[in-house]
Order: sequence, then structure tokens, then C-alpha cells
Amino acid sequence: MVKKLIFDVGMHKGEDTDFYLSKGFKVIAFEADPDLVKQSKKRFQKDIENGDLTIIQGAIVDKNFDQKVKFYKNKLNTVWGTVLREWAERNKNDGAESESIEVDTVNFKECLIKFGIPYYLKIDIEGMDIVCCQALLSFKHKPNYISIESEKVSFDKLEMELNLFTKLGYTDFKIIQQENIKKQKEQKNSRENKFVNYKFLEGSSGLFGKDLPGIWINNHEALKRYKKIFLLYKLFGDRSFWKKNLFLKYFLKIFRKLSGVPLPGWYDTHARHIENDK
Repeated sequence: MVKKLIFDVGMHKGEDTDFYLSKGFKVIAFEADPDLVKQSKKRFQKDIENGDLTIIQGAIVDKNFDQKVKFYKNKLNTVWGTVLREWAERNKNDGAESESIEVDTVNFKECLIKFGIPYYLKIDIEGMDIVCCQALLSFKHKPNYISIESEKVSFDKLEMELNLFTKLGYTDFKIIQQENIKKQKEQKNSRENKFVNYKFLEGSSGLFGKDLPGIWINNHEALKRYKKIFLLYKLFGDRSFWKKNLFLKYFLKIFRKLSGVPLPGWYDTHARHIENDK
């Protein structure tokens, strides 16, 4: 495991990469959208030149690594780019159409071999997070910390995610609401390298590792927490009665804005590998 190395899988516009670099970590960033890669190469030119940042362009898939794959670029929100057609169709039904392009594929397992196991592995690649986690099964050592954007449609799939983490040796979890990341504050006594007083922007994943807020919970407690979250998804989520009725949808939007309460928001699952965290 490489102590000062972070994998940013789903770089997007570099919201997280910028934070990790400012904290003094070296970063291997993955991004499938060629336009976003172009922007980031320009933004982080100095970091790339001095060897602190390496950008891997292409889509992470579970097979056919030597072939190109369709990538659906979302026209409304670039963060919703995905290689999964069903995800693109879901976004289209919500009024966010995509255009398909061909991109290179990335063998994530080979990247782990080439660059080493990172200290922290952040994953957010719209439906393919679990592929990265499964790649870790082939390695004796695992990242101290890992995070994924949790499943929000199928509770069975959510349970499978937690069980895979357990299989990989992760015993402690934190469930972090992502809609309020902009409100996160870095502590002056940061335990992750150095304090930089970072201001998180929309689209950021926020704090990680030892700096995460809240207490660590086990698999069973995490599952109980997600049962309550899935109830909120059912009541206020994308397929709820509130979202289908235009008046109620508008009312809910105003309520969220005034109250600051995310209904239902979305969540990342963070996991800690106790044996490595010493």
C-alpha cells in the first residue's frame, strides 16, 4: 500500500483531485469523458509535470479491456456520464438526455498493479463502482480507506455492496450524506496529512479517512441505517409521488432550499480496513 497515494476514480472536473493534491497526496485520477480530461489536463498542468498527478483516460469496465465502449455523455449534468445504457435511459426519463460516444476502456486491476494499492480509493463512476471493488479481491493488501456512491434503487444491491466490503476485510463504515458536502469543514487538527482550510464545491466528495465526521459503525448497523434511507428514497426519491406531481415537486424543492434538509439526497459509503489502519 502506497501511503501518500490516492486513486480518484471518477475525476469529473477535478473537484476531489484538487483537494487531495492540496493536502500533499499524489493522485491517480480516472475519467472517461474526453472533454473533462482535456479541461483537467489544462487545469492541473503543473501537477502533471511535477509527477504529483497522473490522469488515466477511459472507462472502467469488467470485460473487453482491449475494445472501445459506448459512453453516454449527459447533456444536462456531466457528472451523470455512464457506460450503462439503463442508467442513461433512466436519466432520459428524468429529462436529462445523453449522447453516446466511443471511448477507450481501462483495466482497473492492471492499474492497481502498475501504480500500487492506494491509501484511499475514492470511486464514483455511475453504476460501475462495484467493478473497482471486485478488482481488489485479487490483491492481498487493500486500501486503508475506500468510498463509493451507494446504490439507491435496489436494496438487495446495496446489501451486496456492504457484503463485498466485508469480504474484502472492511469492518467499519460511515454513511455520508452528499448533498450537504459544501457545509463540511476541515478540522484544523486534520489527521490526513495537513490542514488546508479547503472550501468544498458542489460535486465534491468531501472529507475522507481519519477526518470523516461521525462514528464508525459495523455492517449490521450500516444496513439498519440504509433501511431508513431507502424509506426516504421511496417517499421522496426520483420515483416517488412527490416527484411525479409538478406542484409537489416544486414544493419539495422550496422546502429543501429553505430548510437545508436533503430529502432524500444521496449517500456515499465509506469503509475502513482496521488491519491496515495502524
